[in-house]
Amino acid sequence: MVHALLEAHRVLNPSGLLLDLRPAAVHRRVGISQDGDYRLLWRMRESFDDDHAADRAVDQVTRNGYFKAESRVRFPCFRVMDAIDEFQEWLTDFVTRNEHESHDWLVRRLERKLDRVPVKTRIVVSAPLVLRVLRKQDSVAFR
Repeated sequence: MVHALLEAHRVLNPSGLLLDLRPAAVHRRVGISQDGDYRLLWRMRESFDDDHAADRAVDQVTRNGYFKAESRVRFPCFRVMDAIDEFQEWLTDFVTRNEHESHDWLVRRLERKLDRVPVKTRIVVSAPLVLRVLRKQDSVAFR
């Protein structure tokens, strides 16, 4: 990951900006929403090894003077789905792409819950995003 950041440094214009937008290293929350009311049901079980490695890489290139942290903002992000099939498709893709453990338990619990609520209930997955703005520093000799 450090290599990718150093490559970005190499190709950026002097004083160019690098935007680092990633999900925060917190467990995603799964809930339901109906008529504007939201109710948290469960938290997903995720590994944050890759997230922590990426954070360490950003820390290393800023500590070594390649970039200067200009700003950091954390804001909520919501994925809203109308049906369990849509949720299951998203979850399968999420688990496969990120090599997380199976969350079949979550689908089963959500199916049971949705059987007991009105039809217009939506599934909501929430997790904050973190946006870091890094400015290229030109005073560093490339190593």
